[in-house]
Amino acid sequence: MQRLLVTGGAYFIGSNFVHYVIENTEDHVTVLDKLTYAGNLASLQGLPADRFSFVQGDIADPALVDGLVAEADVVVHYAAESHNDNSLHDPRPFLDTNIIGTYTLIEAARKHSKRFHHISTDEVYGDLELDDPERFTEQTPYNPSSPYSSTKAGSDLLVRAWVRSFGLQATISNCSNNYGPYQHVEKFIPRQITNVIDGIRPKLYGKGENVRDWIHANDHSSAVLAIIAKGRIGETYLIGADGEKNNKDVVELILKHMGQAPDAYDHVIDRAGHDLRYAIDSTKLRTELGWEPRFSNFDTGIEDTIAWYRDNEDWWRPQKAATEAKYKEQGQ
Repeated sequence: MQRLLVTGGAYFIGSNFVHYVIENTEDHVTVLDKLTYAGNLASLQGLPADRFSFVQGDIADPALVDGLVAEADVVVHYAAESHNDNSLHDPRPFLDTNIIGTYTLIEAARKHSKRFHHISTDEVYGDLELDDPERFTEQTPYNPSSPYSSTKAGSDLLVRAWVRSFGLQATISNCSNNYGPYQHVEKFIPRQITNVIDGIRPKLYGKGENVRDWIHANDHSSAVLAIIAKGRIGETYLIGADGEKNNKDVVELILKHMGQAPDAYDHVIDRAGHDLRYAIDSTKLRTELGWEPRFSNFDTGIEDTIAWYRDNEDWWRPQKAATEAKYKEQGQ
C-alpha cells in the first residue's frame, strides 16, 4: 500500500482519479484542495474513511504542503486553474496556482525525496490546423496561446528543471480533453447536457469547427497510475484515446442521445484566440507501458455521461445558475 497525496482532488479529473485509485488499488489517498468555485466535496462522498482523508488548503502554502508531502509516498499534482475563459478575464489566479503552487509542491517533494507526478494538458503545445494530419508528440515544441495554457507550460518547465537541476523523482503527463462524471457545468460537454436537461438550447462557439481529442476521465486515471508505477523518471508521456471530434459534432451527438433535433442549438461569439485543433499521439505511453484506453467508443462514453448528469442533478444544480449568468454577461 502506498500513501498518495492528490492535489486538486475535489475537482473533475482529480476526483475521478481518487475514485479510480480507491476502486482499483489498496492505496491510501489524502486530497489537498482549496475548494474554489470548481471544487466540490460532494465529488468525494462515500469514500472509505480508513483509506481516504481530506485537507482543505492552498498548494501555495509552504508549511501546509511540507507537512503533507512528508507523510506521502507519492504526490500526484492535479490542482490547477484550468478554465480558458476565466484566464482571459483574470489571469492572476492562474499564475498563483499553476506557477507558485507547483513550485511550492516540487520544493517539498525535493526536500523529502518523494516521487512526484505532474498532470498537464495538451494545450501547452498550442494548436494544429484543421486539415493537418500531424498530432502532438512528446517532442512537439511548446506554443501556448492563453494565460491558462501558458501557466501550465510554465509549470511543466519548472518540473523538468527540478528533475535536471535537483534530481526530483518526477514524471509529467499531458492529456487531451477529458469528459465524464463530476465535471463542472462551465465546461463544454456538461454545459450542453445540463442546458438540454433545463430546456435551454446548447451554445456553440463560432462555427463549431474546433476539434478536441476527447478521453474519458477513467482512462486518464488508469494512464496516470501506469506512469506512476512504470514510467521512467524525467520522462513526459502524452495521454490520448484517439477521440478527435469537432464541437459541432459533439453538440449534435448530445442532442441525438437526449431526443432533440440535431440543429437545436445556438451559435454564440467565439472565444478569443480559440485553438483550432488538438490531437494526441500516445504511442510512447502505449508501447513503453502497455496502456490502452477502455472507453474507445466516444458515442457510448457520451451516453454514459448524459446518464450521470441526469441521475446526479443535486451535484450540479448549485453551480448552474451562476455559471449561465456569467456566460450571458460575456455574450456566450
